[in-house]
Amino acid sequence: MLAQFVSVFYSIVDRMYIGNIPGTGEIALAGVGICGPIVTLISSVAFLVGVGGSPLMSIRLGEKNERAARQILGNCFLLLTVLSVMITILSLLVKEKLLMWFGASEATFPYANAYITIYLSGTVFALLATGMNQFIICQGFAKAGMKSVLLGAVCNIVLDPVFMFLFGMGVQGAAIATVLSQMASCVYVLKFLFGDKPPIRITFGHYDWQVMKRVMVLGLSPFLIIAFDNILILSLNALIQHYGGESQGDMLLTCMTIVQSFMLMVTMPLGGITNGTQTILGYNFGAGRPDRIKKAEFHIVILGLAFTTVMFILAHTVPQYFVRIFTRNEAYVDLTVWAIKIYTMSIVPLALQYVVVDGFTGMGIAKAAISLSMFRKVIFLGGAALIPAWFGIRNIFYTEPVSDFISAIVSVAVYFLVIDKLIGGKEKLTVKIRCTRRV
Repeated sequence: MLAQFVSVFYSIVDRMYIGNIPGTGEIALAGVGICGPIVTLISSVAFLVGVGGSPLMSIRLGEKNERAARQILGNCFLLLTVLSVMITILSLLVKEKLLMWFGASEATFPYANAYITIYLSGTVFALLATGMNQFIICQGFAKAGMKSVLLGAVCNIVLDPVFMFLFGMGVQGAAIATVLSQMASCVYVLKFLFGDKPPIRITFGHYDWQVMKRVMVLGLSPFLIIAFDNILILSLNALIQHYGGESQGDMLLTCMTIVQSFMLMVTMPLGGITNGTQTILGYNFGAGRPDRIKKAEFHIVILGLAFTTVMFILAHTVPQYFVRIFTRNEAYVDLTVWAIKIYTMSIVPLALQYVVVDGFTGMGIAKAAISLSMFRKVIFLGGAALIPAWFGIRNIFYTEPVSDFISAIVSVAVYFLVIDKLIGGKEKLTVKIRCTRRV
C-alpha cells in the first residue's frame, strides 16, 4: 500500500510542476492529462503478467512445488520482455492518432505529443519494473518491493525540477525525468530477482506456452480492470472535448486531469492493499485453508474501508488545498473542487469491489474476477454516454459514483453466493491429495 501511495507521485509531481509552468501551465496540464490514461493503459500489460503470474507462483509455493514456481517466474520474465518491446514499437507508430482520437485539441496536441513520445521510449523499463516487482512481493520481500517503487518516485521528484526548469525543457523534461526514474526502478528489481537473496530467482529455459497462457488468463482480470478504466477515462476526455467544444473543452480537461490525480491517491493505495494480500490468499488457497482465507478477507475489508473513509473525508472537506498544487486560477479551482466532491461520492463502497475482485484474482478464480470488473465498466460506459447527452457535459463527473456504488453491491452479493463453494471445493481436493501422498 505504501509503495503504491508513493508511486502516485510519479504522475502527481509531473502534473504539479507542469501546471505551474508560467503562462502555459493550464493548457500544458490538459495535454499531459490526455497522455495519462494512454500511459496507464500501456502499463496495464505489466499487471497482465505480474499479477497474473505472482498468484500462480504463490499457489505453487503453498503446495511446496518450487520447481513449478521457478518455471512460472522464468516464463513471466520472457513474456513481459517480449510484450514490452512489441508495445513500444506499436505505440510509437500510432501515438499521434491516439492523441487526436482521445481528446487532444490543436492547443493541447503539441504538449501531449512531446510528453508521450519521450515517455514511450522507456516503456520496457516501466513494464519490467512494475510487472517483475510482483514476484519480489509474492516471495515475502514486501520491503524490497516498496524500495523499488520508492527509488523511482524519489528520483522523479528530484529530477523533475532539474529537467523542467533548470534545463528549461518544460513538458519534455518531465517525461525524461519519469523515464530515468523508471529505469532506476527496473535495474533494482532485476538485480534483486537475479541475485542470491530470493529463494526463487529468474532462470532461463523450460519455457512453456501453456504456462504463459495460464498466466495471461489469470492476469486478464487486473489487465482489463486497469485497461478499461483508462479506456473509459480516454472516452470521457473525448466526450468532454466533443460536448464542451472550444469554450469549455480544454478547461474541463484540465479539471478532469486534476480530479484523476486525486483519484490516483485513492485507487493506487487501495489496489496496494488488495493486490498486496493476494499472496496470502493464493498461498492459503493452494494449501486448502479456507479459515485463513476468510480471516484475511475480513482484515482486507477493514483496511480498505478505513482508508477510503479517510480519503472521502479529505475529498469533501479540504480538496481546495490539493487543487491549488496544480493551478492558482480561481475559476479552475472552483470547478475542480466541485468535481472532486462529486467524483468521490462512492469511494467508500468502492473498497468492497476492489476486495472481491482482487481476492478472486489472488485465488486464481479468473472468470469471477473478470465478470465483476467488466460489469463495472459497462455501467461506467453507459453513464458516460448518457449523462452528458441528457444532463449536460458538466455532469459527466457523476458517472464515477454511479458505477462505483452499483458495482460494489453486485460484487458483494456474488461473493457471498459463491465463496463457500469455491474455497470449500479446494479444501476437499487438498485433503484428498494429502491422503493420496501418504498412502
